[in-house]
Amino acid sequence: MTIHFIGAGPGAPDLLTLRGRDLIAASPVCLYAGSLVPEGVLAHCPPGCRIVNTAPLSLDAIVAEIAAAHAEGHDVARLHSGDLSVWSAMGEQLRRLRALGIPYDVTPGVPSFAAASAALGAELTLPGVAQSVVLTRTSGRATAMPNGETLEAFARTGAVLAIHLSIHVLERVVTDLLPHYSTDCPVAVVWRASWPDERVIRGTLGTIARLCDGVDRTALILVGRTLDHESFAESRLYAGDYDRRFRPVGTEPRFPECSE
Repeated sequence: MTIHFIGAGPGAPDLLTLRGRDLIAASPVCLYAGSLVPEGVLAHCPPGCRIVNTAPLSLDAIVAEIAAAHAEGHDVARLHSGDLSVWSAMGEQLRRLRALGIPYDVTPGVPSFAAASAALGAELTLPGVAQSVVLTRTSGRATAMPNGETLEAFARTGAVLAIHLSIHVLERVVTDLLPHYSTDCPVAVVWRASWPDERVIRGTLGTIARLCDGVDRTALILVGRTLDHESFAESRLYAGDYDRRFRPVGTEPRFPECSE
């Protein structure tokens, strides 16, 4: 049997991969992070599925649930919000499963920063403005940041910053970034991206703290010039004189005649 770690997406139940949906539907046991995974995703569970909310459980208790299901020969759908590659606490679970000899696989999900940029209708990387996006966070009770991974260090690059798990210290975030981005640098805070009650707050480094008074948890902070920038060069990708394998210079695409 296999433990299927599945990225359940940022919130909207239909922002789930087909593979994730099918694995959930085929697994008689489902463990989900109830604090962030919407109940709508659980609608894909099969009849009679054992559904366990892991929000109140310790790591030991979670692994015990998985081990018990495995011993009974059951596949398990293990759901985490967003994508599993960042801040999912998947790594510590996988290490336990490897030690126990329990097989697993991983299905990616739509990350929260992608849902937030979609809510803004923005491309985070624009030619001549920014070509890098840094996914980062501030230190918290659960996990401290390594010494070299500071907001100031990332801000020196001028990249777009997607700052997770930090809305509760927004004023400190602004203080750390102001020496490297000007007060008029665009900032957007997206609260509960893709959920029915999604909220988008736009401002600048000089105004965002005041605009976000009362916003807490499940909010992503995006900082960078591409959030409000119309003066950027077009990429070379679709330029007529750009030689590509699929569109050599000097050739025109041919389209078949339309017929009734």
